[in-house]
Amino acid sequence: MRKLLAATVVAGLALTACSSSTGSGGDAAGSAPGAQALADAKGVTTVTFWHAMTGTNATVLNKLVDQFNQEHQGKIEVKPVFQGTYDDVIAKYKASVQQKGTPSLVQVYDIGTRFMIDSKQTVPAQAFADKDGYSLSDLQPGIRNYYTAGGKLASMPFNSSMPLLYLNADAFKAAGLDPSKPPQTLAELGDDAKKLTVKDASGQTTQYGFGAAIYGWFVEELLAESGTLYCDQGNGRDAKATKVVYDSSQGVQVLQWWADLVKGGYAVNTGPVTADAQAAFKAGRMAMNLESTGVLGGYVQAAKFQVATAPYPKINAGDPGGPAIGGASLWIDGPGHSAAEQRASWEFAKWLDEPAQQAAWHTGTGYFPVNTKALDDPTDKAWLAKNPQFQTAIDELNATKPSPANAGCLLGVMPQARKGVEDAIQQTISGSKTAQQALSDAAKAIQPAIDSYNQSVG
Repeated sequence: MRKLLAATVVAGLALTACSSSTGSGGDAAGSAPGAQALADAKGVTTVTFWHAMTGTNATVLNKLVDQFNQEHQGKIEVKPVFQGTYDDVIAKYKASVQQKGTPSLVQVYDIGTRFMIDSKQTVPAQAFADKDGYSLSDLQPGIRNYYTAGGKLASMPFNSSMPLLYLNADAFKAAGLDPSKPPQTLAELGDDAKKLTVKDASGQTTQYGFGAAIYGWFVEELLAESGTLYCDQGNGRDAKATKVVYDSSQGVQVLQWWADLVKGGYAVNTGPVTADAQAAFKAGRMAMNLESTGVLGGYVQAAKFQVATAPYPKINAGDPGGPAIGGASLWIDGPGHSAAEQRASWEFAKWLDEPAQQAAWHTGTGYFPVNTKALDDPTDKAWLAKNPQFQTAIDELNATKPSPANAGCLLGVMPQARKGVEDAIQQTISGSKTAQQALSDAAKAIQPAIDSYNQSVG
């Protein structure tokens, strides 16, 4: 998820987002062909599927694609095409729009949602569901909430993740703390971090109590937990967001808390590269770490200590919210694609979200199952019994009541907004600015980009 679009790319995307021309044989974006379109098609209908999965994730995805193709042999063939990072995918997608050569189906990360809606190139998942009378009720409410705009599901959720607090259980026990009773608020986390910080005889710190990459997503999650909006217009859900509002008292509290721990010597500052913070946790250099569920498998395999998980902390006790999801979803392209191709893309996306496939995806990759019934699958149950650390994310999401705050901010220049918060964190830690000044300056700096984007897409 640590993927940021360059400003030039975002600007280019904004310019492209107005395009909604319909290619030959394609339905206008927004309308959904029925099942008859595929039934009437002659020969095999090909679905070109752009994605950003690598390693184990790619292996599992390709197995699922092969299974689908076998089940639909002679009728549908999905051709997965790896396009690089999430940023690479959306940059290449922008070029494909300009060249009128978009893929049939594309995987786009969470913060690309606003752009994909504004591009007017896609057929909403809701349109297909409505056409078929297909119920979306089995999709996890919190996940469905994120990809819903204007009361309609825009894309099909696929690989979803949740934020967690990771614990070095051995370090907790050595410090006289109980890892089964983890900190629940930032204040409690700070207190535990002090107890978990260890120095050698020379005064050098050998274990910090806490550490996390300087990554804006972590702040977004804390604001969601507190029930606080990140941008206006109901986090861009009531109408197009016109400004960020992360320079709130809650945002300031988060940055000041983080900076105080670093300055006090209780938190290690590994910088903005998430891999560096992950390596530090796996090596035992920090006893607590904020990260995504997506790294849990790697942590368990690599760490030489017992890895425990806990729900993401809240800013203050009694905060009403819950975390927002991360990951990506699947978008079906309309303009330039035949009705049969659109329909085949829907059949594949819908199939991937069925319980059996989501159970295979969950157990194979660690990504959260987007279908609630996947957790009832015997294979999934057996896997969770052997990997209890993964249960935390399930309980966390089930306990979260969907709201505008944890739906996430729909903003066309969200990657740039996230980068602004990261700069503000670094400025607060370094002492070059107060937390309030750093966030206020970041909000002011992003405003021209928001205005330009909104004007470009109408």
